[in-house]
Amino acid sequence: MFSKLKQFKDIRSKAKVIQSMLAAEKIEGSAGWGKVKVVVNGSQVVESVTIDPSAMEDKAKLEGLIKDAMNDGMTKVQRMMATKLKDIGGLDMAKDLQEMMGK
Repeated sequence: MFSKLKQFKDIRSKAKVIQSMLAAEKIEGSAGWGKVKVVVNGSQVVESVTIDPSAMEDKAKLEGLIKDAMNDGMTKVQRMMATKLKDIGGLDMAKDLQEMMGK
Protein backbone atom coordinates (compact mmCIF):
# COMPACT_ATOMS: atom_id res chain seq x y z
CA MET A 1 0.00 0.00 0.00
CA PHE A 2 2.72 2.48 0.99
CA SER A 3 4.82 1.60 -2.02
CA LYS A 4 1.86 2.43 -4.28
CA LEU A 5 1.43 5.76 -2.53
CA LYS A 6 5.12 6.52 -3.03
CA GLN A 7 4.85 5.55 -6.71
CA PHE A 8 1.85 7.83 -7.08
CA LYS A 9 3.72 10.71 -5.42
CA ASP A 10 6.68 10.14 -7.74
CA ILE A 11 4.43 10.12 -10.80
CA ARG A 12 2.64 13.26 -9.61
CA SER A 13 5.95 15.01 -8.99
CA LYS A 14 7.21 14.07 -12.45
CA ALA A 15 3.95 15.30 -14.00
CA LYS A 16 4.36 18.71 -12.35
CA VAL A 17 7.92 19.01 -13.68
CA ILE A 18 6.75 18.10 -17.18
CA GLN A 19 3.83 20.54 -16.96
CA SER A 20 6.05 23.47 -15.93
CA MET A 21 8.61 22.59 -18.59
CA LEU A 22 5.94 22.56 -21.30
CA ALA A 23 4.41 25.83 -20.06
CA ALA A 24 7.76 27.56 -20.66
CA GLU A 25 7.68 26.66 -24.37
CA LYS A 26 6.42 29.26 -26.86
CA ILE A 27 5.14 28.40 -30.33
CA GLU A 28 4.06 30.78 -33.08
CA GLY A 29 1.18 30.04 -35.40
CA SER A 30 0.53 32.19 -38.43
CA ALA A 31 -1.80 32.67 -41.37
CA GLY A 32 -2.10 34.88 -44.42
CA TRP A 33 1.64 34.87 -45.13
CA GLY A 34 2.37 36.12 -41.61
CA LYS A 35 -0.30 38.84 -41.53
CA VAL A 36 -1.85 37.22 -38.46
CA LYS A 37 0.37 35.64 -35.81
CA VAL A 38 -0.45 34.03 -32.48
CA VAL A 39 1.95 32.90 -29.78
CA VAL A 40 0.78 29.90 -27.77
CA ASN A 41 2.57 28.39 -24.78
CA GLY A 42 2.94 24.70 -23.97
CA SER A 43 -0.11 24.90 -21.70
CA GLN A 44 -2.13 25.77 -24.81
CA VAL A 45 -2.75 29.34 -23.63
CA VAL A 46 -2.64 32.12 -26.21
CA GLU A 47 -0.09 34.67 -25.05
CA SER A 48 -0.29 37.20 -27.87
CA VAL A 49 -1.97 38.01 -31.17
CA THR A 50 -0.43 40.25 -33.82
CA ILE A 51 -2.43 41.51 -36.80
CA ASP A 52 -0.93 43.39 -39.73
CA PRO A 53 -3.03 46.53 -40.40
CA SER A 54 -3.55 45.50 -44.04
CA ALA A 55 -5.43 42.40 -42.84
CA MET A 56 -8.04 44.55 -41.11
CA GLU A 57 -9.64 45.76 -44.33
CA ASP A 58 -11.86 42.69 -44.74
CA LYS A 59 -13.56 41.55 -41.53
CA ALA A 60 -14.62 38.11 -42.80
CA LYS A 61 -11.16 37.40 -44.18
CA LEU A 62 -9.54 38.57 -40.91
CA GLU A 63 -11.80 36.26 -38.91
CA GLY A 64 -10.70 33.34 -41.08
CA LEU A 65 -7.03 34.29 -40.74
CA ILE A 66 -7.32 34.44 -36.94
CA LYS A 67 -8.96 31.00 -36.90
CA ASP A 68 -6.27 29.60 -39.20
CA ALA A 69 -3.44 31.12 -37.13
CA MET A 70 -4.95 29.71 -33.93
CA ASN A 71 -5.30 26.24 -35.45
CA ASP A 72 -1.74 26.41 -36.77
CA GLY A 73 -0.43 27.39 -33.33
CA MET A 74 -2.39 24.69 -31.51
CA THR A 75 -1.28 22.01 -33.98
CA LYS A 76 2.35 23.04 -33.51
CA VAL A 77 1.98 23.03 -29.71
CA GLN A 78 0.48 19.54 -29.75
CA ARG A 79 3.34 18.25 -31.90
CA MET A 80 5.89 19.90 -29.62
CA MET A 81 4.22 18.40 -26.55
CA ALA A 82 4.22 14.91 -28.06
CA THR A 83 7.89 15.22 -28.98
CA LYS A 84 8.91 16.58 -25.57
CA LEU A 85 6.94 13.91 -23.71
CA LYS A 86 8.54 11.21 -25.81
CA ASP A 87 12.02 12.68 -25.27
CA ILE A 88 11.71 12.98 -21.49
CA GLY A 89 9.87 9.74 -20.92
CA GLY A 90 6.53 11.28 -20.03
CA LEU A 91 4.70 8.54 -21.88
CA ASP A 92 6.38 5.97 -19.65
CA MET A 93 4.72 7.75 -16.74
CA ALA A 94 1.28 6.83 -18.12
CA LYS A 95 2.34 3.18 -18.35
CA ASP A 96 3.61 3.31 -14.75
CA LEU A 97 0.28 4.72 -13.61
CA GLN A 98 -1.65 2.00 -15.45
CA GLU A 99 0.54 -0.71 -13.91
CA MET A 100 0.12 0.80 -10.48
CA MET A 101 -3.65 0.75 -10.86
CA GLY A 102 -3.49 -2.90 -11.90
CA LYS A 103 -4.76 -2.42 -15.44
